[in-house]
Amino acid sequence: MTRALQLARQGLFSTHPNPRVGCVIVAACGEIVGEGWHVRAGEPHAEVHALRQAGERARGATAYVTLEPCSHHGRTPPCAEALVKAGVGRVVAAMQDPNPQVAGRGLERLRAAGIAVACGVLESEARELNVGFVKRMERGLPYVRVKLAMSLDGRTAMASGESQWITGPAARAAVQRLRARSSVIVTGADTVLFDNARLTVRADELGVEAEQAALAAARPPLRVLIDGQLRVPLTAAFFQAGPALVACCDDDGRAAEYQAAGHELQALPRGNGHVDLPLLLAGLAAGGANEVLVEAGPRLAGAFARKGLVDEYQIFMAPQLLGSSARPLLDWPLEHMAEAPQLAIREIRAVGNDWRIIAVPA
Repeated sequence: MTRALQLARQGLFSTHPNPRVGCVIVAACGEIVGEGWHVRAGEPHAEVHALRQAGERARGATAYVTLEPCSHHGRTPPCAEALVKAGVGRVVAAMQDPNPQVAGRGLERLRAAGIAVACGVLESEARELNVGFVKRMERGLPYVRVKLAMSLDGRTAMASGESQWITGPAARAAVQRLRARSSVIVTGADTVLFDNARLTVRADELGVEAEQAALAAARPPLRVLIDGQLRVPLTAAFFQAGPALVACCDDDGRAAEYQAAGHELQALPRGNGHVDLPLLLAGLAAGGANEVLVEAGPRLAGAFARKGLVDEYQIFMAPQLLGSSARPLLDWPLEHMAEAPQLAIREIRAVGNDWRIIAVPA
C-alpha cells in the first residue's frame, strides 16, 4: 500500500477533479506484477493501468489500491468490474470512496463476485492525499489553504504594499507546487494591484521531474479574483495571463465586457458590501474544485480566517524584519486573549533560507 500511495502522488498536479489513486498488483509468490496510477480525468484509472501491465498474472493476485474501486460508469468504465473480469483473488483498499455514487458499492461488487476484500490499510495517509476530494464529497466544500509569507516580526508587506520578495527562491518554488496541486487559486484586488500578480503556475520553477512539470502545465488551476468593486482593470497582467473568474458585489452591467476578454464575471453580494465567501466556495465545489489556495493580502486572508473557512495555513517565514509600520499577517482585530484562535502545528521545516510552518485550526 505504501508503494500504491507513492504512485498515487504522481498525479498530485493532474487528476483534478478526480482523486489521486495508485494501484499495485502482487502475485501469490509476492512479486509485483502490475503498477498504475490515475494520470488525469477522463483517462483510465489506476486499476486499469495496473491490470494492463499484469496481464494474465493478475488472475488470483492481490490488488492494493489507495481508494475503493469505482462501481459506476462515469467518463470511464467501473474499475470494480475490471478487477472481477481479470480474476483477481483479493483486493485491499486504503479507504472507502466518499463519493455517494460509490460509497461501499465497489467493495460490495467485489465481495459478490467472490473476491476477498479488506479496507482501512494506511487510511489516514490515503485521506490526507485526497483531503480536498474527501471534503468536497462529504461536505460540499473544497479544502482551503491560505498561503502567507512573513518576516520574523510577523509582517507581510511594507506600509506601501511592497512585498516582493520576502522569501527566497526555494520558498517560492514550494508555493509554485502548492499552486500546481490546487484546483483553484483565489486572490484579491489589493494583491493584483500592488504586486502586479498573475498567480500562474510556472512549470520551470516547480523543482520536479519533467513529466510532472508537463502534467502541471497541462492542467492550470482556475484563477479567481475577488474584486468587490471591480477595481482591477482588464489591462492588468493578471487578466493577460489567461482566463479568470472575477467575483464581485455588483457586475454593473459589465459581464459582456469581461466575457469578450475571455473571463467570467460573477456577482456574489453580501449585506455588508463584500463578496459572499461561503457562497463562492460552495459554487467552486459544485464545479469540481477539491483544493483552493488563497494567496491574498491581510484583509482577504483575514476575512477567510474570521469566517472559519480556513482548513490549513502554510506560512513561509523569512529571516528579516520589516518593522512596526509594515502590514500584519492577517486583518483580524482581537481585544482579549480568550478570543485568540488556537492552531495546531503540523510541520515546521527549513525551505532554503526560510522556514515553512503548516498549521491547522485546533
